[in-house]
This record gives sequence, C-alpha cells and structure tokens, in this order.
Amino acid sequence: MSSAKSRWAISLAFILCTSVAFAHVHLKKSTPAEGAVLQSAPSQIVLTFSEPALVTALSIQQAGKAKQSLGPLPTEASQTLTVASPGLTAGSYVVTWRAVSPDKHVMSGTLHFRVGSAG
Repeated sequence: MSSAKSRWAISLAFILCTSVAFAHVHLKKSTPAEGAVLQSAPSQIVLTFSEPALVTALSIQQAGKAKQSLGPLPTEASQTLTVASPGLTAGSYVVTWRAVSPDKHVMSGTLHFRVGSAG
C-alpha cells in the first residue's frame, strides 16, 4: 500500500472511531411509543436508552393542564427507567425527560401520546 493510501486509510479509521466514541446516548424506545393512541391509560412509563444514562428530570403534561413531575428518579445511571404514571384521563400528553450520559453530556427529549380516540 502506498504511503498516501496508508495515510488515507488511517485517517478514515480515526474518523470512524471518533464518530462512534462521541455518539451520545439517545432514547431507543419507550412505552407508550412516540405518537401512540391508547384505548386506556398506561399504568407506567418506560424509557429505554441506547446505553445507561442518569435521568435527572421527568415530567408529564396533559394538553391545557399543569405539568406533573414523575418519579422517583434513579440515583444511578440505568439503560431503562420505569415509573408509575399518575391517573391519566382521556387526552393528549407530553412526557419531557432530561438525562446525563456517561460522557457527561446532557440530553433531553419529549414523548407524545394520546389516551382515548384519535379524534
């Protein structure tokens, strides 16, 4: 392999490795799923991350109503967080979360679902 090709191959390998190393934790799946329309209220909310993360804030808000904190929140990083949902009635909901990844980056996101008919 020529010197130029070797340098190119090493550079490409470095870029690929650093891209993986700097990938941040993300929400892999949730229950309820994003955009779900449920016939009845869920008994719990489950967030599953791509790797362990420390959830530092978690709340739920029904459209037009006050935000409610959910918990208890964990004291250690975990890949999955399960919390009981408060008594939910028919309507649209937004779950808002914030978590810290092992590399100390803060991520946040939202999850939307509806209880009752889609109409």
